[in-house]
Amino acid sequence: MVRFGKFYGNFIVFFLAGLLVLSGCGGGDKGPKPLAGGDFNKFFPKEEGSFKVVFTQEKKGMAQAKLKKDGKDVAILTIADLISNSGAMGKFKNSSMKIAGYPGATSGSKGTVVLVANRFQVQVRSTGNDLGESDRKAWLGKFNLKGLSKLK
Repeated sequence: MVRFGKFYGNFIVFFLAGLLVLSGCGGGDKGPKPLAGGDFNKFFPKEEGSFKVVFTQEKKGMAQAKLKKDGKDVAILTIADLISNSGAMGKFKNSSMKIAGYPGATSGSKGTVVLVANRFQVQVRSTGNDLGESDRKAWLGKFNLKGLSKLK
């Protein structure tokens, strides 16, 4: 058996641990990752009459747009990838609300959300009193939810 001094023994242990981390065998993140925000833009509702959809934010796992009517902000539209936030799906577990065939829920007093493909949360949040719950549900139905459900 080969004996090393305390210094050399510790050095070898740290050296091998470093190699494992650098080689990716140190238990690195191998889980699914959220999609890029730009992947969601094509699933948002189209402009309609006096309503305009103005994209405002796009980042990993999320895209957001303002819904404007006659130039005034009336709602925030959001698609979020919940792949790494499974806790956010809890509000849909016991929900009896269905919107366009998908489980829905309220989010505070001014938000309505649906869960698509057990992964994507689509939300319409009123910025004032111009859109009620039935209006928010109607706008959720204008998203291309079926197309979104096919994203991987």
